Amino acid sequence: MAQSSYSSRYPDIETLRAAFPTTKYCTYLDHATAAPLPNPVRAAMSKYIADRGVMFERECRYEHVSDDLRGVLAWLINGTPQEIAFVQNTGESLNIIANALPLQTGDNVLFCDRESPHSIYPWANLRQQGVEARHVPHDGGGLTVKAVERYADNRTRVVAVSSVEWMTGFKNDLQALGEWSRERGAYFIVDATQSLGVAPLDIQACQIDFLTCSGRTWLMGPPGQGFIYYRQELLDELLPSFAGHLSVLGGEWWHSYDPPILSDVRRFQPGCANTAGQVGLLAAVRFLMEVGIAAIERRMLHLTDLLIEEMQQRGYEILSSVQPKHRSAIVTFSVPGDADEALRLLTDARVVVSKHEQYIRVSPHCYNTEEEIALVGEVLGNAA
Repeated sequence: MAQSSYSSRYPDIETLRAAFPTTKYCTYLDHATAAPLPNPVRAAMSKYIADRGVMFERECRYEHVSDDLRGVLAWLINGTPQEIAFVQNTGESLNIIANALPLQTGDNVLFCDRESPHSIYPWANLRQQGVEARHVPHDGGGLTVKAVERYADNRTRVVAVSSVEWMTGFKNDLQALGEWSRERGAYFIVDATQSLGVAPLDIQACQIDFLTCSGRTWLMGPPGQGFIYYRQELLDELLPSFAGHLSVLGGEWWHSYDPPILSDVRRFQPGCANTAGQVGLLAAVRFLMEVGIAAIERRMLHLTDLLIEEMQQRGYEILSSVQPKHRSAIVTFSVPGDADEALRLLTDARVVVSKHEQYIRVSPHCYNTEEEIALVGEVLGNAA
């Protein structure tokens, strides 16, 4: 990556790599599963834990963490802080949304058959309420308007999609899907777990009604910390399926047995926050902002270009789309012979990737190098 692509704090690749201790031990190329914590994140969480052990005045230093985190997340997606609520993970957030929507018996939800399990089960679970969960066959690896139109009807109330498909790396056209959904009065729900932090995303331009994201992948935050974006205009249509003293008006009045729910997104946060997780995710997003999301995306496309070219030269089947508009930081491909053996060889060489079905999935981040990308092909080629 050119020097001008980095911030002044991280002027070159070596300075950036110094923030990742994992580079001393392995070649880590599995950020679609979980990212190693950069030094600034580890330092921020360690300081919080140390301060939490002392308490008293030091606890006050963290009273604005939630507000600060809402601010940077809103900036990241072009929303407002008042539209951000916190959750543990994507599965939890999609369950919250699915059970809060005013869906009725006979309505249906559309999603791609390439979705990850956590993006399927919340919708499938609505079958017990008479809501149909429709698996739309993928079109080239993801969901397209053409594919949606074949399965939609006048009872389609939800289109749920990942910004990038977890297995194929297919980058869905959110603007086209969002426009289609808005025109037909369907809720447009996006899981941004496989792109946010490594590619720009604009909820306004894509007409997204609800967005979920886990912090542990491309955002480089700790496990157990994620968030939901709710479009402000839709809040009155949603009824939370659970409540607590922090999600209702006057919850501090311990003997008030029928309090009204709050009018903002706090209605979906019934209890105390995971402050350690919020401290970590806040530090992670600020770290990525310093590097620059646009610069990270350019870096990812460069590295994945090299990987795709290498795999094609070796004659491996590329499951991921090679069309520029559907490219992402995930490249999935098949290898001759046993995929488990290929994974073992890479693991023995300290190259961390993942295997899904009979495919190898590689997902680099901003600090990975061209040499690390080439190592994937070298290890697999030496075994051939």
